[in-house]
Amino acid sequence: MTTTTPLPRCFLDGFVCIYCPYELTFCRKNPQMQKSRLLLVLLLLLTNIRAKALGDEAAAPRRNVLFVISDDLNNLLGCYGDPQVKTPNIDRLAARGVRFDRAYCAFPLCGPSRNSLLTGLYPNSTGIHANGQIFRQTIPDRLSMSQAFRQQGYFAARLGKLYHYNVPNSIGTDGHDDPASWELEVNPAGVDRLEEHSKIFSLVPNQFGGTLSWYASPQSTEHHTDAKIAQDAEWVLERCAKRNDRPFFVAAGFFRPHTPYVAPKTPWFDMYDVNAMPVVSGVAEDLADIPAPALQSQKKDQLEMTDAQRREARQAYLACISFMDAQVGRLLDSLDQQGLSDNTIIVFTSDHGYHMGEHGLWQKMSLFEESSRVPLLIVAPGCEKGTVCRSPVSHVDLYPTLMELCGLTAPEGLQGQSLVPMLKDSTTKGRGWALTQVTRTLPANQRKKQAENKQATDAKDAATAKASAAPDQPNRYFGYSLRTERWRYTEWADGDKGAELYDHDTDPRELHNLAEHKDYQATKTELAEQLHTAIKTTYPPSGQTPELQPGLWAPLLTKP
Repeated sequence: MTTTTPLPRCFLDGFVCIYCPYELTFCRKNPQMQKSRLLLVLLLLLTNIRAKALGDEAAAPRRNVLFVISDDLNNLLGCYGDPQVKTPNIDRLAARGVRFDRAYCAFPLCGPSRNSLLTGLYPNSTGIHANGQIFRQTIPDRLSMSQAFRQQGYFAARLGKLYHYNVPNSIGTDGHDDPASWELEVNPAGVDRLEEHSKIFSLVPNQFGGTLSWYASPQSTEHHTDAKIAQDAEWVLERCAKRNDRPFFVAAGFFRPHTPYVAPKTPWFDMYDVNAMPVVSGVAEDLADIPAPALQSQKKDQLEMTDAQRREARQAYLACISFMDAQVGRLLDSLDQQGLSDNTIIVFTSDHGYHMGEHGLWQKMSLFEESSRVPLLIVAPGCEKGTVCRSPVSHVDLYPTLMELCGLTAPEGLQGQSLVPMLKDSTTKGRGWALTQVTRTLPANQRKKQAENKQATDAKDAATAKASAAPDQPNRYFGYSLRTERWRYTEWADGDKGAELYDHDTDPRELHNLAEHKDYQATKTELAEQLHTAIKTTYPPSGQTPELQPGLWAPLLTKP
């Protein structure tokens, strides 16, 4: 009877080697054989572990994105420390994620800011420095943020204002939108647009969007545009929960608190006692050391306001913030009710900041803190909750951040940093600065002199000319402001038309311009060098701002 000798067991603790024909004693006498067998087994183990990880990853649902942006909202929010405003829903959102204390727009005007945010490029690379324009007129092949999500399998929807609109006249339309960015566009219009224009008070009669104007509407909340946007967003999120075969990128753009400040009287205006509204004081003393370009956004009708009107304007602005906050709360509740919260990244921000009388200014288009700073809250699975990041960040950072959080391939050339390290550890410093720019127009009496000096201007160093002059607009120039954790340093036309330096450790309201103070010249020189280096990073590789092409363009989701 033939007997079969059992296969010897390997020294690798319980593994039976089916690959080696030699006896166990032979293997033990050959160290090289032992090493080879060990490496083989380890390779098999790692392969199995990797296969399991890939299987788990494939089985895990891809992360969704809810992107919420408010219009003309500054940092008058409870979670940012304002003692008067009531924003319970934005505050609870902040408690669920990371609040960025020093977040800044790239340009304090709707159109340039939104084009920058949604392309991940600075305005000098989008070519958009004014309203009523879109990046397809300058860089038509560029992928917008939501378009990149679409190309990688996401359902992308827009409700309300994401790109520039003429508010209030364009409410209920697509505005200056980008068709390739969205699979679904929803444009509701409420009584604030359809019925109440004739009842709105304005500092300049019949002008609303760029003029301080307000109205306490007798119509209840559900009849107003932002409430309709929230209601439609609830419907879209419900659809996304039922059809979970695709992840979603849903963007909700609320119009408030943009002028005209229209919200229901009850409960929103009634929340705020108009007589308790503060009025900025000491403006005349503040203006003494501020260069003229910094104040060019002043308007005559605003300078002539009475204190009573200033209080009414602030009451109306806060009422609109609280009204908008309630709509944010509806979106958060919808995510919870649909079981989407655990796998959805939430971003909340504004297109730029907003003045409420500081430095004698109202609205936007300045480089002071109130105009350039924005609220920014990010909630993401696996990231910190209820923490504050104090390192300066920029709107241009959102595109690469969301790409990384969702595990998607980002297009080349994004100019921001990913905020993911900060979301996981809010003490991370990151880039350490944020840059904001704005355009200014030469006064009429300086334009003739500008033309006479054109030849000399053309002979300037190329980098200097690039920083100071707005492209193809000889009567315009740029102001740039660099914000670090401690300092704000601003130059107008490369400093030729003035500079500003503010120490936020001792002067958070930016009341004392230290740019000409003898004790701060070393700091000024250091920040000026840092500013000029930062400005260079805002241009495309060509070094030239792309030119605006007139007319329409053919919407194209992807190249053939």
